Amino acid sequence: MPELVFFSGTMDCGKSTLALQIEHNRSARGLVGMIFTRDDRAGEGKLSSRLGLVTDAVEVEDGQDLYASIVEHLSQGGRADYVIADEAQFLAPEQIDQLARVVDDLDVDVYAFGITTDFRSKLFPGSQRLVELADRIEVLQVEALCWCGARATHNARTIGGVMVVEGAQVVVGDVNHSAGEVGYEVLCRRHHRRRMTAASARAAALSPDVLPVSPA
Repeated sequence: MPELVFFSGTMDCGKSTLALQIEHNRSARGLVGMIFTRDDRAGEGKLSSRLGLVTDAVEVEDGQDLYASIVEHLSQGGRADYVIADEAQFLAPEQIDQLARVVDDLDVDVYAFGITTDFRSKLFPGSQRLVELADRIEVLQVEALCWCGARATHNARTIGGVMVVEGAQVVVGDVNHSAGEVGYEVLCRRHHRRRMTAASARAAALSPDVLPVSPA
């Protein structure tokens, strides 16, 4: 039976790499898929991995009916043996409903990839709807690590290495970013709660616990 599968995890755990692997494996067997994405780090209409792999994709727009888009593609003679939706956390809940309809009405597998929570540890609406509707949820086993070495479970937004907890839910950035830019870092729950990033931990380590005393 076709399924709606949600592959979830923190940033930097290989979600997009797995999406590209699924695309490769199926296309190598003669299957044809449709790939959707939203706000990929490589730019509009791209599905990219931090390993340097990239492929073309359909950029999802606000208000776009994904079910209607796939039906139109099929009615024009196209094929869609499966559907991949990367950065699915950025999709609207109604677009997740449309992907579920693709599975149920068109008998097509849909593989959605995304992070579950934002930089405030709040569920993305798209991810919440996937948790509610998915036939299967797969938590990726390639563990991203916090700077302390513990398993990273939370996504933090940073500016100049300093964690921020206010702002718009969606701001495009990456874990590889220049100083001063909006970026993201994966942290364990303990250090997310303490707002301690790798940069702030280094700064704390460099600060002397006791002020030096000059000899009299």
